Amino acid sequence: MAKNPGLNVDWYPASLPTGTGVHLQTSVTVDGNAAKGTLFTPPGREPRDTTVVVLMHPRVDFSRHYLVPALVEAGHAVYAQQARDAGNDLRLIHEQALLDLGAGLEWLHTVGFRRAVGLGNSGGGGLLTYYVQQSHRAAADRITRTPAGRLSSLDKATLPTLDALAYLAPHPGQGTLLSHCIDPSVTDEDDPFSVDPGLDPFAEHNGHRPVPESSAYPAEFVERYRAAQLARIARIDERARSHVSEARDARRKVKDGNATAADRHRAGTARLMTTWRTDADLRAMDLSLDKSDRDYGSVYGHDPEITNYGIVGFGRLTTPDAWLSTWSAITSNATIAKTGPDMTLPTLLITYTADNCVFPSDFDSIADAIASSDKQIHAIPADHYGNPVGTGRQRRGYAADLIAHWIRTSGQL
Repeated sequence: MAKNPGLNVDWYPASLPTGTGVHLQTSVTVDGNAAKGTLFTPPGREPRDTTVVVLMHPRVDFSRHYLVPALVEAGHAVYAQQARDAGNDLRLIHEQALLDLGAGLEWLHTVGFRRAVGLGNSGGGGLLTYYVQQSHRAAADRITRTPAGRLSSLDKATLPTLDALAYLAPHPGQGTLLSHCIDPSVTDEDDPFSVDPGLDPFAEHNGHRPVPESSAYPAEFVERYRAAQLARIARIDERARSHVSEARDARRKVKDGNATAADRHRAGTARLMTTWRTDADLRAMDLSLDKSDRDYGSVYGHDPEITNYGIVGFGRLTTPDAWLSTWSAITSNATIAKTGPDMTLPTLLITYTADNCVFPSDFDSIADAIASSDKQIHAIPADHYGNPVGTGRQRRGYAADLIAHWIRTSGQL
């Protein structure tokens, strides 16, 4: 596993086929955001005759995604849409990210692309499935408010539809992902070192073993642990809603003209929420749970006991709005369990068998949730970033071959 996961999504400019066109695009969303994207076009191909593969992740800039060169080599254009807060969990609101994607797709249509295939890699899977759900609804039937109660503008936006959706190592949504790896032994949200010994995933008496020896958590502990994870999320939800209510009341007083100086300060400032210890999925330490080809560790490092107490992790610093929209498994709209039943487009699902972010049961639940009657499923021996594992290794870009073949042979594309 790479020490820096970010390096796993990069490629070097020299990897692009000679003559590849690169266009940097800024589109204005319905709520006035500058949505930035990067379009790669194969040499000698006109948009009207080319399928464009659309990449987007809510947290990561995919303009240097490792599959871009191979997809362009296969004759496809690739468009990487950047979310307005990529790289910053602080203000990551999924409803706003949908507006960014809609603006980018609208621009692609204006330049002549007739076919657009989404590529939902990792967290992009939940995001794009949510987009498909909303884009297929009449404007009046779309989600009008974020989980924090703010207007979403989705009912006012143009959301061009995709023609198909490919999933690559998708996880079930940021909130669901966090519900699997948040440490429920935290007893005080303001104390990063508070621990309930009965729920401590790194305690030997609960079944933990140090890296690289696989832990062995008893079934009873696993059941209690998972219930406690959801209970902790519910408590954080309550804190987030309290902050949202406080700010809303202050804004109301400002509007009514009876606000104090403190009310004015609260009305214009979002609380920041720190969520300690979010890298403690039991499956990262116990290889007998959800068996796969993976090694010990998480996507953040080979020893979760270190990374769990460190500064990295999912959803560590957010506004209440971002927590409720993105990181809460309870309130987020962007989970495939909620949106998959509305995803009926032609579907390609690719899993990586040594993934230590998306585990077999996660992938199976995603495949089951998606309602499409046209589904193809493939497995590749690789880690979460497509790095090959085991014997008979395929090259890292092998997933691009599967995607290109699927596009080429699908009767609906």
